[in-house]
Amino acid sequence: MRYGPTLKKEKNVTDSDPEDCGDVYTLTAIKTDTRLFICHHDGDRSTSAAINLFKDVERRRYINSPIPVFTSDNWDPFEEGLVNVYGYLETPHYNGIGRKPLPILIPYPSLKYAQVCKKKEKGRVVEVLQRVVFGDPDEVMESLGIDSGGKINTAYIERLNLTIRNSLARFVRRGMNCSKDPQIHSHAIDFFQAWYNLVKPHKSLRTKINEGRKRWMQRTPAMAEGLTDHIWSLRELLTFRVPIQ
Repeated sequence: MRYGPTLKKEKNVTDSDPEDCGDVYTLTAIKTDTRLFICHHDGDRSTSAAINLFKDVERRRYINSPIPVFTSDNWDPFEEGLVNVYGYLETPHYNGIGRKPLPILIPYPSLKYAQVCKKKEKGRVVEVLQRVVFGDPDEVMESLGIDSGGKINTAYIERLNLTIRNSLARFVRRGMNCSKDPQIHSHAIDFFQAWYNLVKPHKSLRTKINEGRKRWMQRTPAMAEGLTDHIWSLRELLTFRVPIQ
């Protein structure tokens, strides 16, 4: 799974404006093999926001499935957020000298996380480094399906963020369509998420069928994930009744 921040920026904020005015960052999560847009979190650019995102991911994980392999850019709150959700407290051994050590967060042994660190000069990327933060490097590479010549990348989440910007006018900076209400802003992304997963076919997910003149079957992320067996129409999406939980 890959993660990355998408920025919606508001300007001309004064002290007299409500507290919810200002910059809002939308953190997004995607499942790379099926392109499924898993979840998003809208808030500030802090560790608590990253924790909320990963908690949402964890709520959607199957009980018997292993902890997924995470990749992202080198934004520090992602690392801290992962340890808070997929870690435990452990008190270091006290040798009897000085102040007793405080408990520290230790990541689960099964947690695997890699970063793509981009070094920029004058606005241009001049160097790209890969760093395995949690887990054995060989196991992380094997889990990601990367051979000795492969690279860790964040292309899928970056492409999703670009699609969000191109599809939602409220993400255009310094525009008249910027969001005025944080709740409506979040609901708009919820609707985009449903459209992206259920309605929008992805060329990379199509399968070859060779049925007469039809050579390919288009698929959406929800179809690739096994959540549905057909491409939804907008009418079906808008009239679907959500089951009472």
